[in-house]
Amino acid sequence: MKKEISLIALSLFTALPAIASQQSDSQGFVNDSHLNLFLRNAWINRDYQGGVQDKAEWGQGIVATFESGYTEGLIGFGIDGIAQYGVRLDGGRGRSGAGGIDFFKQDSEGRAKSDLAKFGATAKMRISNTVLSYGNQRPQLPIVYADDSRLLFESFTGTMLTSREIDGLEINAGYFTDEQRKSDDRHNSGLKSLSFGGASYQFNDQFSGALYASHVEDVLNKQYLGLNFKQPFSTGQQLVLDFNGYNSRLDSGYADSLNTGRSNSIWSLAASYIWDIHTFKVAYQQSSGSTGYHYGSYRDQGGVGDGGNTIWLANSYWSDFNGEDERSWQASYGLDFAGLGLPGLSWTTAYVRGDNIKTSATSNGKEHEWFNQVQYQVQDGMAKDLKLKLRYSVLRVSSNASDYNVSGNEIRAYVEYPFNIF
Repeated sequence: MKKEISLIALSLFTALPAIASQQSDSQGFVNDSHLNLFLRNAWINRDYQGGVQDKAEWGQGIVATFESGYTEGLIGFGIDGIAQYGVRLDGGRGRSGAGGIDFFKQDSEGRAKSDLAKFGATAKMRISNTVLSYGNQRPQLPIVYADDSRLLFESFTGTMLTSREIDGLEINAGYFTDEQRKSDDRHNSGLKSLSFGGASYQFNDQFSGALYASHVEDVLNKQYLGLNFKQPFSTGQQLVLDFNGYNSRLDSGYADSLNTGRSNSIWSLAASYIWDIHTFKVAYQQSSGSTGYHYGSYRDQGGVGDGGNTIWLANSYWSDFNGEDERSWQASYGLDFAGLGLPGLSWTTAYVRGDNIKTSATSNGKEHEWFNQVQYQVQDGMAKDLKLKLRYSVLRVSSNASDYNVSGNEIRAYVEYPFNIF
């Protein structure tokens, strides 16, 4: 039986199209090297309701990333490096400290860091189209995603394997032993170990899927399934269906520390209709089980430790609509102003409403959010790729669900400028 399974698997892989070897095309350690600089000025202000103190942070970040090429030969070797520096422009004692902002970590007396410097390096080797690396890692996977949406970048330390030997198939696996907080320069955030693996596959031009699993030691096991289907109708029109789902089971000790249950299943299905410069989207999201969906934050802060953006769900804006037994609906509209003679300018608005939230006070808590974002990216000239982004959210949560979430108004203003040095 095992022999038959092996032969079937071998025949499937040999039938799939292989792709040209990237390592064979290597131009060497120096010739394929790149140094990039990324400047980000970011401000987030949260005006909380219900007597909760308002929070705001403002900072300037500079991120330099170096990626070497690979040495020539059957096996190529290389080194990557990253240097991050952030300076606090506002948000000292009393205004900083919101977990959802987290630009600069506070000390024991409530004072936010005035500046922040972080460094990391990665050693890598490549055979054909498979890369094995160790060191500073910034994965962007649905099962572990290093948060890059604030001032500086979150990162992990460990080993990661990425393989693209077959056309359309990407395999990822890794083992991390450390998580570095985006707002701090120390390396130990309480993570013992995080192991993960999975793959994504582009079946054809219209259909793709992904399947991943992870294990965070002493915290949880998690599985993810993602499916995406695109159906073009005519020039400038397209229907996109996007499914994302997670199944999680918490460690008993971790669940007891939170006084919650252990199991959660959450999924979302979004349908987007793209008509020329317009995008219309509707989505439904459902959480079930004995606890809400847990992700992100840091182990020494009572969080999971799998990355601040590890929630690939349709109804995730300021709120993630991930409470225990919560169900939510979304209606969204997007406009690309390129068709109106303003390339690079876009606007998105969305309304999400959730109910059936189970808390200690109720089995039908409610929340709703109105989200708006305007973004402009310079198309050419000296400031090419300079991006301006303004985001505004209004979130309201029923009083009987206050131990799950909190009401407020949020403004985010970002100015980002990436450019290549060589």
